[in-house]
Amino acid sequence: MVYNAPAMIITKKKDFEEILFAIGDTRSLFLLGCGDCATLCKTGGEPELKEMSQKLVAKGIAVTGTAVVPAACHELDTKRVLRKHKDEVDKAQAVLALICGAGVQSVGDNTDKPAYSGCDSLFIGNSKRQLHYYEKCSACGECVLNDTAGLCPETRCPKSLLNGPCGGAVGGKCEVNSENLCVWIDIYNRLKKAGKLENLLLKISAPKDNSGLAKPQKLELKREPGR
Repeated sequence: MVYNAPAMIITKKKDFEEILFAIGDTRSLFLLGCGDCATLCKTGGEPELKEMSQKLVAKGIAVTGTAVVPAACHELDTKRVLRKHKDEVDKAQAVLALICGAGVQSVGDNTDKPAYSGCDSLFIGNSKRQLHYYEKCSACGECVLNDTAGLCPETRCPKSLLNGPCGGAVGGKCEVNSENLCVWIDIYNRLKKAGKLENLLLKISAPKDNSGLAKPQKLELKREPGR
C-alpha cells in the first residue's frame, strides 16, 4: 500500500559499494522497503527492492526474500511484516532496509538480525509535485512561525538567523545560495502586507533554549474517551 504523504522524510540511496562495505562478509540478506516515504522518493519501493536484489545476487549474495512495510516508522507495522516473513528472515544473516533511519531502527528493534541501512535520511520534506521536495521545517521544538509570518528562518535561511536579514542579499536573493530568495526579505514583505511589521521591528529573538531537546525525545498522548 502506498500513502500519498504531503510531508515526509526525504532519503537518497547509499552508494552500492558503501552498502557492500557495511555488510562485510554477510552472504544472505532479507530486503525491506517502505510503502510511504521511501516509495515516494524512489529509494525503497518495490522497484528499488528488485534492483537491489539483482545487484546483490550478481555479487554472490543471496536474497532470501523482500517485503514493503506500509510505513516503516510505525513499529507495529514493521513487527507485523517481519513476523509474516519470519521464515525468509530466519534464513538471512541480516536485514537490509531501504528506508529512513527511523525505519531502520524499527527493524533493529523488532528482530535479532543485524539491520543495515541502504539509504541516507536527508530532511523533512514538503512536496509540490512528484519527486520535488523542499525542506521548510527542522523540527527544532521552539517554533517561531507566529513571529515570522509563517516562514521558518532557522530552516530556510542558510545561516539560521533568528534576527535578520544579514545584509548580504543581492537583488532579494540569498548571498549563500543565489537560487533562493532571502527568507528574511520574504518575512518582511509578508509582515508589512499584513500590517504587522512591529513583529519584526520591536522584538529581538533570544537564542533558543535547546536544553529541552535532549535526545531521544518522545511524546505519548493519552487517548480521549470515546475516540
